[in-house]
Amino acid sequence: MSENTVTDLADLGNLAEGVAVEAAVPAAEAPVRTGPAAPIRDKEVDAQGRAYATGRRKDAVARVWLKPGTGKITVNGRDQAVYFARPTLRLVIDQPFQISDRVGQYDIVATVKGGGLSGQAGAVKHGIAQALSKFEPLLRSTVKAAGFLTRDPRVVERKKYGRAKARRSFQFSKR
Repeated sequence: MSENTVTDLADLGNLAEGVAVEAAVPAAEAPVRTGPAAPIRDKEVDAQGRAYATGRRKDAVARVWLKPGTGKITVNGRDQAVYFARPTLRLVIDQPFQISDRVGQYDIVATVKGGGLSGQAGAVKHGIAQALSKFEPLLRSTVKAAGFLTRDPRVVERKKYGRAKARRSFQFSKR
């Protein structure tokens, strides 16, 4: 019998789901199916050997260049400790390196525009994670599993007409 021969409705359902039909293909000839392996991407670097990525969070946009180095992070021409004075913001930026065991192995140069400090730190984190996965494609699954490659879609809701703020009504006066 040929591979595409269907003898009853059960075989038709199995064929539609992609399951090999036992009657059509003997067990010795049946291919072993495993889950689809994600293709390994190519390393993306520029002429200077840097990986570039853009990170976004709220209204902030960060352009990030990553290159092998000593772990120095520069944001808008200043050291990260000066630009992000709060330790929690520096912890946010270091998360992609912590999760991939690459602390102190890469230098980062980032320019950030828009938003506040918290949004900017999230944008730099997103950009570092993207650039890290471009520089070392094998780290992509680790960084993706931690959720660092996904852009956080939450943004400030716009103000509506007839409202005091996005959802708040004007104060009601009975008299």
